[in-house]
Amino acid sequence: MARLNLLEETRYEKLPVTVYADQRTASLAVAARIATLIRKKQAAGEPTVLGLATGVTPIQVYAELIRLHKEEGLSFKGVITFNLDEYYPMKPDAVQSYVSFMNENLFDHVDIDKHAVHIPDGTLPQEEVAAFCLEYEKQIEELGGLDLQILGIGRTGHIGFNEPGSAPNSGTRLVTLDDLTRNDASRDFGGKQNVPTKAITMGVGTIFKAREIILMAWSAKKAPIVRKAVEGEISGEVPATFLQLSDNVEFVLDVDAASGLTRFDTPWLVTDCVWNKSLRKKAVIWLSGEVGKPILKLTEEDYNGHGMAQLAVEQGPVYQINIDIFNQVQHTITGWPGGKPGADDSQRPERANPAKKRSIIFSPHPDDDVISMGGTFIRLVDQGHDVHVAYQTSGNTAVWDDDVLRYMEFAIDFKHSIGEDTAKLQGIYEDMRRFIDTKLPNQIDTPEILDVKGFIRKTEAISGARFAGLPDSNIHFQALPFYETGKTKKNSVGEEDVRLTMELLQGVKPQQVFAAGDFADPHGTHVVCFNIVLAALRRLRETEAWVKDCWLWMYRGAWQEFPTHEIEMAVPLSPAEVLRKRNAIFKHQSQKDRPVFPGDDAREFWVRAEDRNRETAQNYDKLGMAEYAAMEAFVKYHY
Repeated sequence: MARLNLLEETRYEKLPVTVYADQRTASLAVAARIATLIRKKQAAGEPTVLGLATGVTPIQVYAELIRLHKEEGLSFKGVITFNLDEYYPMKPDAVQSYVSFMNENLFDHVDIDKHAVHIPDGTLPQEEVAAFCLEYEKQIEELGGLDLQILGIGRTGHIGFNEPGSAPNSGTRLVTLDDLTRNDASRDFGGKQNVPTKAITMGVGTIFKAREIILMAWSAKKAPIVRKAVEGEISGEVPATFLQLSDNVEFVLDVDAASGLTRFDTPWLVTDCVWNKSLRKKAVIWLSGEVGKPILKLTEEDYNGHGMAQLAVEQGPVYQINIDIFNQVQHTITGWPGGKPGADDSQRPERANPAKKRSIIFSPHPDDDVISMGGTFIRLVDQGHDVHVAYQTSGNTAVWDDDVLRYMEFAIDFKHSIGEDTAKLQGIYEDMRRFIDTKLPNQIDTPEILDVKGFIRKTEAISGARFAGLPDSNIHFQALPFYETGKTKKNSVGEEDVRLTMELLQGVKPQQVFAAGDFADPHGTHVVCFNIVLAALRRLRETEAWVKDCWLWMYRGAWQEFPTHEIEMAVPLSPAEVLRKRNAIFKHQSQKDRPVFPGDDAREFWVRAEDRNRETAQNYDKLGMAEYAAMEAFVKYHY
């Protein structure tokens, strides 16, 4: 019976999928499989031929292989590797090269014979690339093919650099990179304009010949493309769908990457469910959208025709279910994000007491506060709460070089205007110009340039917070050490990051903490900053009584929004409040028009914010709620 239920749950899935609780657990499992294969081959006196991938996805797999080598004696003698791809053109010693990546993350730390390592050559003259690709294929074939190929998946559905339009029988070749792929790589290259337009990649046909293929994917950012690859029709527009034709493939996912699959997203369509409160709310809101009716107009026929007959039978009549879900959604709406003084708060998202709360808004970058929750920020201040804002990082990598020169020129002119000597400042300015004129893609800026970039963002953040109504004493700049590397790749979180955050929290003793839960941030800073806040609160909870009354609210908006069924507090904004929020965002002039790292959304940040806030309000309206101009959404995190 259990096997039948599993087949029913996975009937939309066209290839084997294994889901792990988190990225680390999944990575350890994949590394263990690779280690087992290597040891088995070594025992038989045979080489192990591995196809390897680059990017963020396999990093923890490689880290575990290094640990197994150093602590458990796993030897890489007799292991032969072929990497999937390399940018073209690309020098092997460039920091963005896959040669550098593989050396840093694996090869320099194990006993592999460097002559057994094969990575496409990004330095070849273009007329020699075709012959190199044929030889690359020949080398794999002469070794009897790949024993195991590991893959990631790009958001275009590419595997390796087999972009949309690739043929299922394609071999190793030179390809043109998709615009979205280059956009995703832009941060590593210091801007999209520096990302190569071409790459050398193993073909889909080459990958197919491997005796075992493991495709790994982590995080909710990958969920939409994973669903297309696993459940969609086979199409050259999503090259990963060709893997459905293989008998030797397995997708290894964490729960977030698997969240878009039917068995996790809409399980009522494939199996009987345990209808708890959250699943019932999600299903009814989904049904409302599917049939295009407000919640209170849903009928038994709607339920029965969309896989929800079990819910109707077990917990009906459906009209009572509708009323319950309608009330739940309606109770998330509040114009009092700090709680309404003197009101019955039993059906409100925030407590009535204390009437005036101490609140801290943690902003990963210097503009996330006003972009993501600017309307709520202003309303909290207007309603008399003691609001603080903490800018967790300087954001000093996200300022254009020409802005630095412009501000330096201003400083020189100002010093000159008040009769002060400008020689030293002029000398620093000339050094900056020389550096910028010869700067390589993603090269670390000089300390002086980084300082000016940080000053630019700091003054903008102060201006935005003042516009929201904060006194200067409530504006805090943490400059957390993990970020202050001068590089786009940041250090790991350290004890000092958590200590500084604990110190700030202890000084304010807030009843409310707002932190960015926008983990779709393509740069990864939001999730790192959230985890620092969470670690600080959990430690303080062990010794500080006030923490027991401190609620943690997550906000989004810069990169995505919470789905409606997850929203626990929705703060409506009037047209005038939308305009006030826009003006607060405008204070961040260095991020306006064209930010350095825009992600894959071409809209300006203020446009993104308004569009998302408007869409949230429209979603509530479609469910049958009152119609508002815009809404900011929050989810309470239970720590």
